[in-house]
Amino acid sequence: MHDYLHIGRAGELFDKKDRRLYRTLEIAPGFLAWSTLFLVVLLSFWTPFLMAIFIIAFDVYWLIKTAYLSLHLRVSYNKLKKNLTINWIDELNKLKTADYKPQGLKSWQDIYHLVFLPIYKEDYSIIASTMESLLKTNYPKSKMIVVICWEARGGKETREVVREAEKNYKNAFLDLVSIMHPADLPDEIPGKGSNTAYAAKIVRESIIDARRIPYNRILVSNFDIDTVVFPEYLGVLTHAFLTTENPLRVSYQPIPLYVNNIWEAPSFARVVAFAATFWHTVKQEKSETATTFSSHSMPFQALVDVGFWQKNMVSEDSRIFWQCFLRYDGDYKVAPLFYPVSMDANVASTNVQTLKNIYKQQRRWAYGVENIPYFMFGFMKNKAIPLFKKWHYGFMVIEGNHSWATNALLIFVLGWLPIFLGGPEFNRTVLSFNLPYLTRIIMTLSMLGLISSAVLSIILLPPRPLKYGKFKYFWMLVQWVLFPATTIFLGSIPALEAQTRLMLGKYMGFWVTPKVRNRSEFVAH
Repeated sequence: MHDYLHIGRAGELFDKKDRRLYRTLEIAPGFLAWSTLFLVVLLSFWTPFLMAIFIIAFDVYWLIKTAYLSLHLRVSYNKLKKNLTINWIDELNKLKTADYKPQGLKSWQDIYHLVFLPIYKEDYSIIASTMESLLKTNYPKSKMIVVICWEARGGKETREVVREAEKNYKNAFLDLVSIMHPADLPDEIPGKGSNTAYAAKIVRESIIDARRIPYNRILVSNFDIDTVVFPEYLGVLTHAFLTTENPLRVSYQPIPLYVNNIWEAPSFARVVAFAATFWHTVKQEKSETATTFSSHSMPFQALVDVGFWQKNMVSEDSRIFWQCFLRYDGDYKVAPLFYPVSMDANVASTNVQTLKNIYKQQRRWAYGVENIPYFMFGFMKNKAIPLFKKWHYGFMVIEGNHSWATNALLIFVLGWLPIFLGGPEFNRTVLSFNLPYLTRIIMTLSMLGLISSAVLSIILLPPRPLKYGKFKYFWMLVQWVLFPATTIFLGSIPALEAQTRLMLGKYMGFWVTPKVRNRSEFVAH
């Protein structure tokens, strides 16, 4: 195994030269973002004419990109919609053994599913909805192993929640086991990665090895605790595993729908939730550079080969992809399932607290930028990875994180700077006079893409709770006027902060999103 697969930050490297290199790579994303913003301000003052041309060109680029993403959103949604109508057990039964991509399998029923559910201070109702959805899956329960990984830091209340789950679901699957993750273990950051990695090592010895289940016949699903699976999820996952080339070198990504509690979420939280859903729906169509995110599935053999999830960093969900990518010399990818799992929108007890929690969640997601120094360092060390893959993945991920931190600010805020900073000479030009009108027209055309997003958000809504009138649908459409503000204050700014923290060496820990759900309003699928 490569000795750099479990690096969390620069300070963990013993070699001084490697440590400096890794630290430089940590600085790079934040430095690039801040340099872009400062350069826009300076050029608006020094060369306002050229800057105005750049702003118009950038707005046109954004218009084209919006149309491009809207097209991919529609195509992905149509595939999702079709897959929801299919009985995937029937599809599995139609497959011929000779067509299986994994070698040595005699039946799809040889595939086991190992599900990890990490818990930290969540209410019993949260875990119960997840467990009930697993019970309703159209897949043999005798092939399912469910692991409740709970944090000792959660205290007595968490222990009682786990006991209740064990009592109610103990005999529902091939195995249901709960594993306590001790607090304050050395070389760990408390969080999902360290929790599930600790549990996975125990499960391997006590269940998988004890039952002599081959690693290459196990698919692991590492779910956030609020994940509610749709009935055919394990079926479509198994089908993908059996029909994908080189399936042991593939992670399988569902589409996260943040709709479990969407009706009780405030308008700005709904916009953020649907924006996240739509972005990950689009990424299913652009899987050539996709990485894993949040709840996803992968072969247990790959998990063992990389030494399980990292326990010393925040974004273990995407990091596990890069661990596999480096371990297998670039021979690893993500396969889109075009099939959903539903999760909670970020909702707290008050709107102010919801706003704070969304900001923290977005900052944590954006802290996935810590993967850039990790894989760039790995690219430099691993000469076996094809150069094209290094450049392709490197550019796409760096550009994506840079855009996350800067694009909304460039479009909605800094685009007016040439007028304010260009001076009287520039302000007397025709370009200065027309700049606001041109940018307004282009941005208005770009915002037309929100219409399709608004309509799709209505389609994806779960059934309306009786306490809400039909007029609520109208507000579900009107809420999209908040999109520019949420994109800036709950998108670019937390992303910029995350990159700045990494740049300054102010490393983040894992922040657990509090789960608040009105039980009477939750509708399982």
